[in-house]
Amino acid sequence: MTKNMTSGSPLRHIVSFAVPLFAGMLLQQLYNITDTVIVSKTLGEDALAAVGSIGPANFLILGFCMGIAGGFAIPVAQRFGAKDLAGVKRYTGNILWIGAFAICAVTALAVLLCMPILKITKTPENILDMAHDYLFVIFWGIPAMFTYNVLAGLIRSLGDSRSPLILLIFSTCINVGLDLLFILAFHMGTMGAALATVIAQMCSVLGCLLIIARRLPELHLTKADVMFDFMAVKQLLRVGLPMGLLFSIMGVGSIFLQTAVNTLGSMSVAAVAAGGRLEGILASVTLSLGNAMTTYCAQNLGAGKIDRIRKGVGICVLIGLAYSLISFIAVWLFGKTLALLFIDAESTALLELTYRYMRICAAFFWTLSLVHIVRLAIQGLGYGKVVLVAGLLEMVGRGAIGLFFVPVFGFTAACFAAPSAWILADCFIIPMFLVIMKREAEKIPPAEI
Repeated sequence: MTKNMTSGSPLRHIVSFAVPLFAGMLLQQLYNITDTVIVSKTLGEDALAAVGSIGPANFLILGFCMGIAGGFAIPVAQRFGAKDLAGVKRYTGNILWIGAFAICAVTALAVLLCMPILKITKTPENILDMAHDYLFVIFWGIPAMFTYNVLAGLIRSLGDSRSPLILLIFSTCINVGLDLLFILAFHMGTMGAALATVIAQMCSVLGCLLIIARRLPELHLTKADVMFDFMAVKQLLRVGLPMGLLFSIMGVGSIFLQTAVNTLGSMSVAAVAAGGRLEGILASVTLSLGNAMTTYCAQNLGAGKIDRIRKGVGICVLIGLAYSLISFIAVWLFGKTLALLFIDAESTALLELTYRYMRICAAFFWTLSLVHIVRLAIQGLGYGKVVLVAGLLEMVGRGAIGLFFVPVFGFTAACFAAPSAWILADCFIIPMFLVIMKREAEKIPPAEI
């Protein structure tokens, strides 16, 4: 079911759109948690470190695919907001051209560079083979992951955030079942965990196609819609490519940091992996608000309603700051209990490291909420280069900590890497958002604002 977000209560639209996104992100995290818990509890701490150590490399490649897929949906949302259904179909048809090329190029490159990436990041020798097994399978699953993110992005661009949630519930159940089958029954180790994720993603692709075929005639294409259109491709790349590069650039910063953490030993790697999983869960609320703002801002920009954009972003920021305070209190009170999801109570040293990581990050969750909401609002407005610069600043924050501070101050310095990245990004995107709002308002006659 489509939803036009250019009229009515901004708060109602944002919340109703963000809630399914939040539930979906929790299920996405459950994908990762399932792998982490089963791997940790059945294969041991080294296996947990192996899965955790590939995070930045995984994000470098898969993040590019997810970013460019999300960027492709923005012009579609803008045309939908402008009630230009022909434009919606034209952009959708040309996404197929770019997507086919991107899938082939990125998959081939990622598979070839799998082991070199792990070597460059100084993955400890005792977990190298397990890390390679996991990453190699995940990279072969790039076509399914990319296709799902493109299709889900198109569905959400029309205001439907519930259908992707239903698919994620279905695919998460498949992932959990296959994890247990491949690891416990077939003894496939970390490779089995990765294979379960890829198969579940393929099921999500089939589900997206079924939803589009049955419920979204706005995305039903004719032969004319899939004809190559240079201007459409140019616009899609203008918005999508910076989004993909943003994730890759942030991934580079994470690789610098992970390389430094890897030198501290597998226990530090496991602590960052477990803490990062919990951070991802807690950040899902503000990230879902941010993703809601992408569609909301894109549709309202297409309709020329700048005041609604300002109002919507303001509402989201207030919600995000309030939630960040609640998360901070929860982590400081119950952080160790949450860490036990991934770590045995007997592993006291690992538990303490994880708890330290979580507390430091939680103290800066309010800065992360601003990054998610403001940056993704700017993304929805189509200012990909601005978002790209924000990503560069995040890379600098993480990279500087990894290169210069972790070797001196050890694990505690690594805990401050993410907050440093968030603060640097905020110092740029907040004033830039104000500038962009002024610029867009000047483009529209006063009577239409």
